[in-house]
Amino acid sequence: MKTLPVLLLMVGFSTVALADEGMWTLNGVPRERIEKAYGFSPPDQWIDHVRLSSVRLAGGCSGSFVSGDGLIMTNHHCTSPCIQQLSTAERDLMKEGFTAARRSEEVRCPAVEINRLVEIRDVTDRIRGATRGKSGASQNKARKAEMTRIEKECAAEGKWRCDVVTLYHGGRYDLYRYQRYQDVRLVFAPEFQIAFFGGDPDNFTFPRYDLDVAFLRVYEDGRPARIGEHFQFSRRGALDGDLVFVTGHPGRTMRMITAAQGDFLRDVLFPMRLQLLAEIRGVLTQFSRIGEESARIARGDLFFVENSVKAFNGMQATLLDRAFIERKAQEEARLRAKVDRDPVLKAKYGEAWDAIAGTQATLKGILKRHYLLEGRGAGLSRLFALAKALLRAETELKKPNEERLREFRDTNLPTLQQSLFSAAPIYPELEEVKAIFWLTKLREFLGPDDPVVRRVLGRESPESLARAAVNGSKLADVDFRRRLWKDGVGACDDPMIELARRFDEAARAVRKRYEDEVESVEKKNAELIAQARFAVEGMDTYPDATFTLRLTYGSVKGYDEFDRHVTPVTRLKGLYERATGKFPYELPPRWIEGKDRLDMDTPVNFASTCDIVGGNSGSPVVNRKAEVVGLIFDGNIQSLGGAFWFDESINRAVAVETPFIIEALQKIYGAKGLIKELLGN
Repeated sequence: MKTLPVLLLMVGFSTVALADEGMWTLNGVPRERIEKAYGFSPPDQWIDHVRLSSVRLAGGCSGSFVSGDGLIMTNHHCTSPCIQQLSTAERDLMKEGFTAARRSEEVRCPAVEINRLVEIRDVTDRIRGATRGKSGASQNKARKAEMTRIEKECAAEGKWRCDVVTLYHGGRYDLYRYQRYQDVRLVFAPEFQIAFFGGDPDNFTFPRYDLDVAFLRVYEDGRPARIGEHFQFSRRGALDGDLVFVTGHPGRTMRMITAAQGDFLRDVLFPMRLQLLAEIRGVLTQFSRIGEESARIARGDLFFVENSVKAFNGMQATLLDRAFIERKAQEEARLRAKVDRDPVLKAKYGEAWDAIAGTQATLKGILKRHYLLEGRGAGLSRLFALAKALLRAETELKKPNEERLREFRDTNLPTLQQSLFSAAPIYPELEEVKAIFWLTKLREFLGPDDPVVRRVLGRESPESLARAAVNGSKLADVDFRRRLWKDGVGACDDPMIELARRFDEAARAVRKRYEDEVESVEKKNAELIAQARFAVEGMDTYPDATFTLRLTYGSVKGYDEFDRHVTPVTRLKGLYERATGKFPYELPPRWIEGKDRLDMDTPVNFASTCDIVGGNSGSPVVNRKAEVVGLIFDGNIQSLGGAFWFDESINRAVAVETPFIIEALQKIYGAKGLIKELLGN
């Protein structure tokens, strides 16, 4: 499934997991359910092995170790930012592909961080102790401060990334300790046109014919990292009816929030996001038509936006489905009725739903301001995002660790610095276009008389201000950014830093209002609802996804769509039958030239009943023996409703078959060294 950003989202679902439903934590694998359904109960050693063999790309994807020398398999679209950043006008790696014939040719990605989960600890009691007796903003502040303290204590034990993870919307808190790798190098990537064959028309569909795979390698002290636990590569792949597992990092699901929050998503947030995405898609499309180089540098942004449009439309369709709405309302009503029948439970939890509903009006009132000043809107321009981070670092890093904004806590500084000092190219012409769009929306959404708009724009137009800030800034220079990080922005007169200064007070204010009046209320009362659910129904369920490692299971299986049955496995013959020679069904030259060398019966992609969402991109699909048989890269169109609920009859995860990867590496790319490393011979 094409990865979406971590969203300002959260919606409710029954706590009773049925069929193959569920994104289970690795310390909560439902062995009895799997045994009952498939006659296999994963032993402890199996679970530990798949946990240590799985990885997270900190930017929003999943992956897995597939050799003892630090080799990682993930999706092409997950590595596309790296591939794009390593490309030039003279050598477009997205178009041409990349194969390192030897390790000395592997190229470092400017800003990729790999995380490997090594330990999970329950820290619920510590969080509850820190927040006991507090409410509102003070409770929220105490919670974040204690999370920061726990993370710093954990990180002090070694070179780790440590995150306190909120599960069940506050019903439980776990500390996840990761091994962090920041020297990550590109080993192999096919051409974009075969990785994303079929383009946007085929996105979130099945049958599919994509080689959406890439290989990276992690290094330590300048040498390939030695990895004990890693997956073995299967030559056989997956067949119809096979039991399969997915270990990955689903980003966010919304199966456990309230009906009122669901109404807000449907009526307010999603319509706004879809409007903005449609408009920025038009801007980027127009920019891409200027010329070949413009198309190249905008490709990554346009890909993300088009994918997001389709994904949000799919989720919105679910929220608009009357049967779904009624089902959610009934499930919430049943839980509330059970709570109300018990005087003790009612006194503790009975008002939680109404309290959350009350925050939605506040959120609606500040949504656009938050988006444009502090949210994703303000991050459209990378130069502005850099300026904002450098400006705030000067203030935040002087504070005690637990009092800082969470992104500036000590344990997050390696990730922040990697982003700040990335050598990835910055293209002024694209920066200008995105900054103009953002500043134009600022004036449109808030109005020309808004104090923030007056302070930011003054007597300038969005066009003139954006051009002056982008073209006059030196922030594209990594050394300049390093000096500002070390010495502080002080009286720096860089125009992009000055633009960030104009925003900062208002941006901090709207963030504080969101945290104090919305986030604090939602978190407190979501925690109460979770406790009520545990009291009434027990804990025999999975928590909503949190971009943390989860295990899902299912079988390779087709489904019925309209008046046809969709079989679960596609073959190489179908790729060539679908190819038209015209974008997006155009094959790269080497695939046309190499056709006669290929086995047309090779399985290409397969569908399974595994429960996944965005963030699972790059997840390994493994069999009972914990052998990799596939690589998740998408879901069918029906899977977009999986953010809110799971329907085993039609919801399908889509993966690349390992035999297709082997066939391509061997007969199209001649990657003999990579084949030997994967297969161990």
